[in-house]
Amino acid sequence: MAATPYLVALALIEQEGKRALPLAGRSLSAEAAAAEQPTQAAHSLALELLLRLWQRSDEGTLRRACGVESLLLVELPMECLPEDLPRIKADWLNSGDTEAFQANLQAICGRAWTMSIAKFEAVALSAWPG
Repeated sequence: MAATPYLVALALIEQEGKRALPLAGRSLSAEAAAAEQPTQAAHSLALELLLRLWQRSDEGTLRRACGVESLLLVELPMECLPEDLPRIKADWLNSGDTEAFQANLQAICGRAWTMSIAKFEAVALSAWPG
C-alpha cells in the first residue's frame, strides 16, 4: 500500500429506481494507515457520508442496493483515485453488476471493511470481503 493511502467511504444505494454511489474520502496519516483499523477516520467519513445520504432523502426514498455490503470503507493508493475509482463507479451505475463492482474494487484496494452499527454501540468495521 502507498505510504499515504486514501480512505474512501462509499454507499451503494438505489433512489427512486436509480442506482447512486455517493462517497466521501480523505488522506490517512501515517499513524492511521499503520493502525489495524482506521477507526477515527472511519467514523468521521461515515458521519459525513450518512449526512449526505440523509439530505438526499428529500429527493425520494433511499434503499441499500447490496444489503450489509452497501456501506463500505476502502483504503486505496492515491494513484487509483483519478481513473480507477471513477471507472468502477461508472460501470456499476450503468450496469448494476454488483459482483463485477466488488471484484474490481477489491483488485485496487489494500484493506476494506463494511460499516455497521447496533443500538447503543459505536460504528463497527468488519473486514470485507468477510
